[in-house]
Amino acid sequence: MNVSKDLTAASATPLILAILKGNDNYGYSMIKRVKELSKNKIVWTEGMLYPVLHRLEEQRWIESYWKISETGRKRKYYTITTAGLKELETQMRQWQTVNSTLEKTRGISGQEEDPHV
Repeated sequence: MNVSKDLTAASATPLILAILKGNDNYGYSMIKRVKELSKNKIVWTEGMLYPVLHRLEEQRWIESYWKISETGRKRKYYTITTAGLKELETQMRQWQTVNSTLEKTRGISGQEEDPHV
């Protein structure tokens, strides 16, 4: 079971920020990292990732710089900013709230009687 496109899109910002909190990274490496962490259940494409990276740069949550890799290839690396670290903490709390709320629904059958009827 792969994660839906809507949920993948909604989770992109906190996942990118969390990856960059660990260390600077480039796009393709982030795509591989998310696939690895999710055990192939979250699959990003370049067409999905790069617009998000550009938006995060505009919001000043990340910055980019060019670096030559070990293979001699020039790559654009991204790093998280202080504002990005604060935003990551905010988004982590929001995701924890959503997850906690969803977990609490496990015992609800959805067939309960309406007390107002």
